[in-house]
Amino acid sequence: MNVKDAKESLKILFNMSIFKKFYENNFSSILEKNNLICFFVVILIFSFDRISKFKIIDHQTENNQIYINDFVNFDLVWNTGIGFGFLSSNSSIIYNSITAIICLIIIFIIYMIIKSLFIDKLFLSIVLGGALGNLYDRLTYHAVPDFIDIHYKSFHWFTFNMADIFITTGIIMLLVKELFIKNEKN
Repeated sequence: MNVKDAKESLKILFNMSIFKKFYENNFSSILEKNNLICFFVVILIFSFDRISKFKIIDHQTENNQIYINDFVNFDLVWNTGIGFGFLSSNSSIIYNSITAIICLIIIFIIYMIIKSLFIDKLFLSIVLGGALGNLYDRLTYHAVPDFIDIHYKSFHWFTFNMADIFITTGIIMLLVKELFIKNEKN
């Protein structure tokens, strides 16, 4: 069999309906405009989160907290748990289990983005960008750098980061859409 025969065989194989349908069902939608917009949103949010964390880590290794006003400070805290420090632990088994669950949730979010309508894709992309930012930190630093400290006098809210803001915002937007905006199918 020469190269020409091999090319012809591959061409015939690709033109077979089974392979064509597999490609159309699984890969043709990836390059659609809506999916590219969502990909851009994920990259933008991930980058914004990374830059904010890089800046605060760089600053706080040499300095103390950054005073913004009477209600907000930037003060670096390393979080080994999930959102807002919940489930923080020094146990590597718990930490690795939480990280594995987060990976599964991210895979599910990607699946939901692929299967959803555009507005849901957009909101899920906001969540995904933040989730990937925090996952990157978990894998790189074995903790997530939280630094936004909102407080009033001696009461301090949980310390959080930009990724947490995007995750929370995306989830709230999904909930508001589901609860208050009529579904196109109804």
